[in-house]
Amino acid sequence: MNAIVVVDKNWAIGKDGDLLCHLKKDLQYFKEKTTGKVIVIGRKTLESFPGAKPLPNRTNIVLTGNKDYKNDACVVCCGMDALDSELLKYDTEDIFVAGGETIYQQFLDKCNKLYVTRIDAEFEADKHFPNIDENDDFKLVSESGIVEENGFQYTFCVYERV
Repeated sequence: MNAIVVVDKNWAIGKDGDLLCHLKKDLQYFKEKTTGKVIVIGRKTLESFPGAKPLPNRTNIVLTGNKDYKNDACVVCCGMDALDSELLKYDTEDIFVAGGETIYQQFLDKCNKLYVTRIDAEFEADKHFPNIDENDDFKLVSESGIVEENGFQYTFCVYERV
């Protein structure tokens, strides 16, 4: 299983239900990595997408604790047992955990590869990803050159479980 995330210098990922900033090249990277794959997201993350609609050309699996939540445009799993059963239908290499904070925390131990876009900036934030640089279970295996966009510099990093 994989995780894909964009973080700032402090491993922040969002504020008030939105991304820290919008970076077109990062969104293209996300699309490139996840198209044709499975994304696992929380309900609040789904509702933060344009029109609160699932992302196209992907299997969108939503984890929620709300038993009454319905969305015919994606697979809705109420609770971890239901989600674990659903994930058995897919190749683990095709599964991408894509937020938010609680979903990342619940699945980090199950991920073998992390695609982390690291922005060289600090943002005011209320949601964070665990600091992988302080986690001995992962090592940085690749890092792109610096990308500049909208006044920000960032790199695409890949971490793998040791």
